[in-house]
Amino acid sequence: MAGRIEGKVCVVTGAASGIGATTARRFAAEGAIVVGVDLRPDAEGELALALDVTDEDAVRDAYAEVRERYGRVDVLFNNAGISPSDDVSVLDTSFEAWSRVQRVNLDSVFLCCKHGIPHLLETGGGSVINTASFVASMGAATSQISYTASKGGVLAMSREMGVEFARRGVRVNALCPGPVDTPLLRELFAADEVSAQRRLVHVPPGRFAQAEEIANAALFLASDESSYVNATNFLVDGGISQAYTTPL
Repeated sequence: MAGRIEGKVCVVTGAASGIGATTARRFAAEGAIVVGVDLRPDAEGELALALDVTDEDAVRDAYAEVRERYGRVDVLFNNAGISPSDDVSVLDTSFEAWSRVQRVNLDSVFLCCKHGIPHLLETGGGSVINTASFVASMGAATSQISYTASKGGVLAMSREMGVEFARRGVRVNALCPGPVDTPLLRELFAADEVSAQRRLVHVPPGRFAQAEEIANAALFLASDESSYVNATNFLVDGGISQAYTTPL
């Protein structure tokens, strides 16, 4: 039996670790041709491209290379992002730290959509999945002002593009995970266990998501099974956004 995204050409950013790497492997297991993009050269995928997703020329050239090599692009999973330790309260976050997070988390999604979506439009449509976060819909338990603002921007941008391109065969959705057990989160536990535990206390299942669980959601959005899912805030957060909690 053919895979759920058999033969689809999928470009995954942030594909060297965490959600991106896990999703790239999941897509490949379902028959996709996966192009992994990351600053690191060891991205998962049939083709790995090492580039800075905040560099417009590099992003434009990468999509042109994928199109030339495979003849089409079907799925964009714009997943690259950072959550550095110096992104904290608005009172304490420097403008440099704010700007760095915005460049990676928001500007890169803009650039990947700007230069990726035209290829989808020219080759019959497809699916765009932009990684936002549950904090795009609610405040974070531990303040990370630029990260939260950037993910809110990704969510709003995804909605607008989903509406704009729906009649041209391109769906755009924001995938909004809750906290995920990735190397990034493990670093937080190691560096600041109190902050990490504050995050966990708000999670109804009492555990963080596994990267595979987020990859399964991305697979659904990439596949034709989600053909009428568009311009959504696709929450995969274990119920955090629906739970009533009080600050510690």
